[in-house]
Amino acid sequence: MMWDKALPCATMTDLAILHCRQLVTLAGPPGPRSGPAMRSLAIIDDGALHVRDGRVVAAGTRREIEPALPAGTEIVDAGGRIVLPGFIDAHTHPVFAGNRAGEFERRVEGATYAEIAASGGGIRATVRLTREASAGSLLATARRYQDWFLAGGTTTIEAKSGYGLSADAEIKILQTIRLLHADARLRYVPTFLGAHEVPDEYRGRADDYVDLVVNEMLPRVVRENLAEYCDIFCEINVFHVKQTRAILLAARALGLGLRLHADQFSADYGSLLAAELHAATADHLEASTPAALAALHAAGVQPVLLPASVYHLGGTRYPAARRMIDLGMPVVLATDFNPGSSPTASMPMVLSLAATQLKMTAAESITAATINAAHSLRRGGEIGSLEPGKLADFAIHDCEDYRELPYFFGRDSTHAVYLAGRCVYRRHA
Repeated sequence: MMWDKALPCATMTDLAILHCRQLVTLAGPPGPRSGPAMRSLAIIDDGALHVRDGRVVAAGTRREIEPALPAGTEIVDAGGRIVLPGFIDAHTHPVFAGNRAGEFERRVEGATYAEIAASGGGIRATVRLTREASAGSLLATARRYQDWFLAGGTTTIEAKSGYGLSADAEIKILQTIRLLHADARLRYVPTFLGAHEVPDEYRGRADDYVDLVVNEMLPRVVRENLAEYCDIFCEINVFHVKQTRAILLAARALGLGLRLHADQFSADYGSLLAAELHAATADHLEASTPAALAALHAAGVQPVLLPASVYHLGGTRYPAARRMIDLGMPVVLATDFNPGSSPTASMPMVLSLAATQLKMTAAESITAATINAAHSLRRGGEIGSLEPGKLADFAIHDCEDYRELPYFFGRDSTHAVYLAGRCVYRRHA
């Protein structure tokens, strides 16, 4: 069951956003965009947006929209700024305790991600801190991160668990995600990632931990309606293909959608399984070969690319975005926000990395971070573009041209953010 229906709607009055230098609507045919269609943003110059009861009534030029507004419409002057659909960040890990700044320094000094993990660091270090943290402290910290997402113009995130690795701790994280969603400032799409790593108490007994995930964690998560998807970190030294298949099949039998951390470090390790099971997404794909990409494309699996994690880990092997786009794959971009490999909630920064490292145009990257991301979360009919009938989730950016978003890197240009037509963030001068 999707949680969005539980969100309160906007006020019952009409709202209009006027004087948009560019209203980037992403209007177009239904379904995710691929190939040349990823460059079509359906931009309206001197645009205006009419919203009623939290949904878009009409998008057009100011001269078309303004005269038709009913009396009493609340007017927001965009001041010649650009307006975009809210970014949809389709891969995040937003609930955890502490950080791993010390490990970051170790990597700067030459230690590898694998070496740090083998010494007890990495994901397991965050797990220990998160297990010890109270539910209240986790919620308070995650609310601080909520502001970080909003500051970048993001309105929806896919939110994974994965830093509990026990039934009670994973449930604590997913319950925190549900409370965050209830705040109605940012939309959360919950994903169970109980198989993120093998916890300390199961070291050397990974199969026993898989049994725990399948027989105890997954049924409880579904019974309490705490997740829409199941995800797994599929790597040779984490969960191998046979273990991953067992968990994903159990999740699918319980009605969960499937997502997969695939090919981050090992060539075609996870991607072929994602294709076999027709998962919704395969995420990372830094090490994927052309054969794996062809298999994913044939199976209709959307690639979710996470260039910020490559950047933060000091890597040089980025996913082959251009090959994917040339194949006709509906590429998605996401932050991978987490304390270890990608501590950023900024989609504009990801757009910049997509330009410089993945060679994606600004239009392609915006498509990947809005309408394509919405479809990867089964929400393409509700969010991801500014079209009549859709939820009025949008951001006003302090730019004159959408191409400035990846160009001025390291700067979140968001002026204000609206969720279902209600202002949930405004940058202080």
